[in-house]
Amino acid sequence: MRLIRLATCTATAVLAVATAAGCAPQSDGASVTASSPGTKTACAPGTLATQTAGKLTVGTDKPAYAPWFQDDKPANGKGFESAVAYAVAKQLGYGASDVVWRTVPFNNAFSPGVKKFDFDLNQISISDTRKKAVDFSSGYYDVRQAIIAVKGSKAYDAKSVADLKNAKLGAQVGTTSLDLINDTIKPSQQPAVFQKNDFAKSALKNGQVDAIVVDLPTAFYITSAEVTDAKIVGQFENTTGKTEQFGLVLDKGSRLTSCVSGAVDALRKDGTLAALDKQWLSEAVDAPVLK
Repeated sequence: MRLIRLATCTATAVLAVATAAGCAPQSDGASVTASSPGTKTACAPGTLATQTAGKLTVGTDKPAYAPWFQDDKPANGKGFESAVAYAVAKQLGYGASDVVWRTVPFNNAFSPGVKKFDFDLNQISISDTRKKAVDFSSGYYDVRQAIIAVKGSKAYDAKSVADLKNAKLGAQVGTTSLDLINDTIKPSQQPAVFQKNDFAKSALKNGQVDAIVVDLPTAFYITSAEVTDAKIVGQFENTTGKTEQFGLVLDKGSRLTSCVSGAVDALRKDGTLAALDKQWLSEAVDAPVLK
């Protein structure tokens, strides 16, 4: 019957244009174009439409803080986010020598405008507001916020969120840590806002603030290696019903977004992200939950 159908198409010249589509051999399944986002062809290893052909440009801020990076050297593969970047690159078909690092200030990573990186990672939480300006990959880390204080401060012995109301708190500008202070703690005095966490830590050491809010792994590192007379007062429970996650940031409408998300999903599925978490990040079991 297929041969007869093809012969009929050839013989009926007058109707050739009108019947060409109907006479053409039909696929049994839905057709998928080679350029469709997320297809194997579009995400073929090492062939993405990157900033530089054959290279993968990755952005992060400087200094690059532990435990996310080690020795302020993103390119050494040490620290959770450095290791994640290279794992994603490998999943996309790029070797370690094909990864190029670019310094990108934290707030610039998700501000409007054309990006000079293929993706950026710098403990940047996925949010609907930020999605208006940039794309995000699937989440690569589930986040909890925590508060740290030095001995003798108003926040040091806090047992609940209410106990923090009268404390002088601080956080880095543009972060979900600052959002948490304003939206959850709602302190009686205006929080201190810092351009970088380094400035927040200095303010904590100098007694300019009673406590600062950061993500939990950073809190463990600060209290164990940088401000050793401080402690983690507690971590905050999720009250929104939606898990906060860090995501890789891409240019708005980037052709790479689906491929990068696919790489992150594969690393979560095969246990790579969990293994890197265990290797590089502190466990949170000893941090009490503030309610």
